[in-house]
Amino acid sequence: MRPVGPPGAPPTAGAPKASQAPKAPRAPKAPTGDPLVGERYEVEVGSVAHGGGHCVARHEGRVLFVRHALPGEKVIAQVTEGTTTSRFLRADAVEVLEPAKDRIAPPCPFSGPGKCGGCDWQHVTPGGQRKLKVQVLTEQLAKLAGLTPAEAGWDGSVEPVGGKLSAGQVPAWRTRVQYAVDPRSGKVGLRKHRSHEIQPVDRCLIAAEGVTELGVEARDWPGVVSVEAIAASGSSDRQVVLTPAPGAQLPLVELDRPVSIARIDEQGDPHKVHGRGFVRERAAGRTWRVSNGGFWQIHPEAPDTLVDAVLDGLDPQWGENALDLYCGVGLFAGALADRVGEDGAVLGIESGKQAVADARHNLAALENVRIECDRVESLLPRTGITATDLIVLDPPRAGAGRETVAHLAGLGARRIAYVACDPAALARDLAFFRAGGYRPVSLRAFDLFPMTHHFECVAILEPVGGE
Repeated sequence: MRPVGPPGAPPTAGAPKASQAPKAPRAPKAPTGDPLVGERYEVEVGSVAHGGGHCVARHEGRVLFVRHALPGEKVIAQVTEGTTTSRFLRADAVEVLEPAKDRIAPPCPFSGPGKCGGCDWQHVTPGGQRKLKVQVLTEQLAKLAGLTPAEAGWDGSVEPVGGKLSAGQVPAWRTRVQYAVDPRSGKVGLRKHRSHEIQPVDRCLIAAEGVTELGVEARDWPGVVSVEAIAASGSSDRQVVLTPAPGAQLPLVELDRPVSIARIDEQGDPHKVHGRGFVRERAAGRTWRVSNGGFWQIHPEAPDTLVDAVLDGLDPQWGENALDLYCGVGLFAGALADRVGEDGAVLGIESGKQAVADARHNLAALENVRIECDRVESLLPRTGITATDLIVLDPPRAGAGRETVAHLAGLGARRIAYVACDPAALARDLAFFRAGGYRPVSLRAFDLFPMTHHFECVAILEPVGGE
């Protein structure tokens, strides 16, 4: 998964590059109708919905997307967005009249209606969270791909990752946390759901120990918009990436552990301030350089879990050729290169310039790997490649899309591994692959983002009629 901001943050557009003329912002459409924010309705909660950690309820024929609720509950839902003319309303369950059996008291004091938007399901048992994710994936496969779990090669489970925890204990898995800074107080916090408003926090329970031990929450950050804390897995490297307010000076950074410092300029580009410009991650038998907050899976066990699932599904053979698309810093390319050997070849394609530089550094010793920098949909047709044996793709949240899938299906790969962080995008692309003559023969889902509605999938596809 490729997060684009802090937990619960709304999507934001990056600053335009110096070579781009900034576009005039569009004025938001004013909502019509009378506002209903603050209205309370007693509702019976229906099924979980895809995205946002909410469930579906209805009041007088109108749909409500309700957070902090569970299927089968009766709750008092307070409207947070919507008017009398809205097609649907958003709401929070502010009182639970009839709780579900999987409901628990949220362990985090900052979780709940109107508070931090980072965790969706602090109020649900770990097993209950995975059941909700099963329901979401099942529905998306049926709705968008026309597949039952059996037809997708899925056993109907979302697999837990990591050791078993004691009752009430929260898994501290998030090795990268981006805090927002209150411009008035200089204190850090996390964004509220669908809001730029900041919930001050003194500790994030899902933050990994290496993040917590830095003591970011205990410091003031004057002149800073955001603070990203990074704790590498498999090394002692720690990094803090600061985004200063326009025209502000960076503060002197003194934390509880040795740490490298980087800053993000007004064009969105990172610059080293102190220490290394990267952290060293350890996965799949290698050490990986990841520079200045670049993409890396944020659950410490995610890289090995996903590599194992991809290799098990593809079963690469010596001498085969492979494509690693949206390859990041080269994780899957390196694993494939080891398996196809010197008689095989791997081409990785990635659009991020820094990620490409890292991938080339990380895989420099492998003569059978080449990494190219461009958008997959732009470069792939220009490569002249007409056939390959294996394909791995790990696209962004929106998925690969119809045209890219059609191109991949035309390469005649023996097997394709699709790594997905969004079940709807996965299901849509599986439908496109089916139109191109490929079917899923295996699908696994992993609970790599506990306490949130997110999870990761690995689908293995083969040509229809292939052996």
